[in-house]
Amino acid sequence: MALDEALLRRAAGSGEAVFRVYGWDAPTLSLGRNQPANGEYDRAALERAGIGVVRRLTGGRAVLHHREITYSVTAPLSLGATLRDAYRRINEILIAGVRSLGADARIAGAEGRAPAPSLAPCFEEPTEGELVLGGRKLVGSAQYRDEEALLQHGSILIDDDQTSVASLLLSPAPPPPPPATLRDALGRVPEPAEVNAAFLDSLRAREDARVEELTIDETLAAAMRDACGRYADPEWTWRR
Repeated sequence: MALDEALLRRAAGSGEAVFRVYGWDAPTLSLGRNQPANGEYDRAALERAGIGVVRRLTGGRAVLHHREITYSVTAPLSLGATLRDAYRRINEILIAGVRSLGADARIAGAEGRAPAPSLAPCFEEPTEGELVLGGRKLVGSAQYRDEEALLQHGSILIDDDQTSVASLLLSPAPPPPPPATLRDALGRVPEPAEVNAAFLDSLRAREDARVEELTIDETLAAAMRDACGRYADPEWTWRR
């Protein structure tokens, strides 16, 4: 989260766009920027289960990062003049990468308004512009933008851990319908290097053939360290 924020700040000044693909060292529940959580989640149960909690800079609903692939895009606002423009352009990269892995993902059409911040899991139902398989959500995304740059976070499911998110509440809710997963679509779990190569190829084909792997220099590392305090602070995590 801190590195994504540091890249967001850098994008505003440098005009650089970065597409990251990464995993998590331990199961972690990420909360949307404005999602209610304090007094809603069973913090003792989360600790017993070894599930960390972090609040994203981006909006949306809770996602359990465990058996999934997280992506982030940081870019100047010129990437997409409107939120819809940016979603469309990023989705074109995502769908090309996912299809090259062998999953016939599609973009969900308009079925109503985007969901408001709530305790419902992110993968409860697809919204317009998200990637689906057989009508079930495969990729959930949320975007934050300031006056100069944007950050979009998303989660690509390998296995279904998301139906367990509702059980982490102090007043557990019925589990939502199961989402789509890459394991279901491919009949196997793709290797991290395979996923990285798929999205790198997609970026080079759709955006710029000169795309290179991200290098974290000392300036970027320092900005990341500065941002780390917020994401480690319970006051930020449980502020709502």
